Amino acid sequence: MASDFDPPNAGLRTLVARALEEDFGLLGDLTSIATIPDDATADCAIVARRYGVLAGTAAATEVFRQVDPSMTLQWHAVDGDIVDNDQALASIIGNLRSILAAERTALNLLQHASGVATLTREYVQAAEGRTKVRDTRKTLPGLRAIEKAAVRAGGGFNHRECLSDAVLIKDNHLAFMDLTAAVERAKVRWPGRTVEVECDTMAQVLEAVAACADLILLDNMSPDDVRDAVTNVDGMVPLEVSGGVTFETIREYASTGVDFISVGALTHSAPALDIALDVTPLQKS
Repeated sequence: MASDFDPPNAGLRTLVARALEEDFGLLGDLTSIATIPDDATADCAIVARRYGVLAGTAAATEVFRQVDPSMTLQWHAVDGDIVDNDQALASIIGNLRSILAAERTALNLLQHASGVATLTREYVQAAEGRTKVRDTRKTLPGLRAIEKAAVRAGGGFNHRECLSDAVLIKDNHLAFMDLTAAVERAKVRWPGRTVEVECDTMAQVLEAVAACADLILLDNMSPDDVRDAVTNVDGMVPLEVSGGVTFETIREYASTGVDFISVGALTHSAPALDIALDVTPLQKS
């Protein structure tokens, strides 16, 4: 059953197919073909090697399904669960060659997604519930849906999924057109879409408010500058902090009263969670 933490099915199937094609090459798993009888079976466990937040189970499941749908896979934890050192996350019974062929691709996706979810949970906890922690588009090509699902599993929220989701007028756009005109043109061209403006000065913030922007992004501002923006805007437009926010500074930014804090590190700098596959061969009766 799909959950709120699963990426879209169609994209996931395509991603996994490409990943397996990359890993299998022309001939498949030469080592297992040479060393494992084709009828050998095993009872395997996917195991967490350290504390973290689980994510990516849908991706791992799709890997095993595409390699060999006859395998039996049962998850003992779900995305968003806190997992601990040496905790069994799933059991797999099936053809050993198939399991070993799927192992690396499944673990790569599971480890990466769980790493994103774990780092997100750490940032969310540091914010102490004072604001919503959001991701950015700083994702690995092809893995955005998985990474953004992992952010949700870690307790975070998603910013734009892609360029067509909303308007975000940044400094490079404003190098060509002034802020007020840019907001006006965006609202005319894309009615009903959120129009957000990136601001790095208080003058820009006040202009964005006057231009009726739907959301204002405070770019690379200090916590004191953000407090001033919160005071000046006085709730008229939601405010988002972005740019250079770290684990050490997010608590102070969250205390300013902003509505959102976007953190690119959630996806571009998350260390993989250590997860392994333990194999127990089954003897023929």
